[in-house]
Amino acid sequence: MTLLTALASASGVPDSGLAGFVADTMNSLGLLGVGLILAVETILPFLPSEVALPLAGFTASVPGNFSVVGAIIAATVGSVGGALILYWLSRVFGLDRTRALLSKVPLVTARDIDKGVAWFARNDAAAVLLGRMVPAIRSLISIPAGVEKMAVGRFLFYTLAGSLIWNTAWIVAGYQLGSNWEKVEKYAHWLKYGLVISIVAAVAWFVVYKLRSRRSA
Repeated sequence: MTLLTALASASGVPDSGLAGFVADTMNSLGLLGVGLILAVETILPFLPSEVALPLAGFTASVPGNFSVVGAIIAATVGSVGGALILYWLSRVFGLDRTRALLSKVPLVTARDIDKGVAWFARNDAAAVLLGRMVPAIRSLISIPAGVEKMAVGRFLFYTLAGSLIWNTAWIVAGYQLGSNWEKVEKYAHWLKYGLVISIVAAVAWFVVYKLRSRRSA
């Protein structure tokens, strides 16, 4: 019995469709599959990470598979790799040509791209950090970063931080729920809001701390 069959029989994980494709990829390629799925999801959001990540966590909970820490690392490497591809694509082609190209991709619209650009315009660092934890924006936030030629080091740092937080939350949730991993979807909105509020609070504290330090100086 393959892992996919075991997963399907144990928890009702579909063995067809997009979710079935994700499970089969993780079964066949292991951690490499986790990384590839998240890289592709970052560039082409064909499947919400809120589904792929809990499924990775559940797969890690099955004895004999990769560890939950390995899943988090692989997913984060994949997320950062996919974000870098979009970053360089946007940096080379510019906003108009990148928008025209990606608008042809299913589930990606020019409006979504423009949202990412507007978000980035307010604050590049916070936009990349928080943008990695907001559906629709998380994949496309790399575009304005590339167009505006944000320093690669800064882009990598904030992309890594945001991706690590997002991936860890969803993978651990799927791991803890085990065969009930699909129930994560019921609490998806609350988890999203909690993550965003926590990061916004941290960024606000940092800004206030910096302002006070400058005034004291």
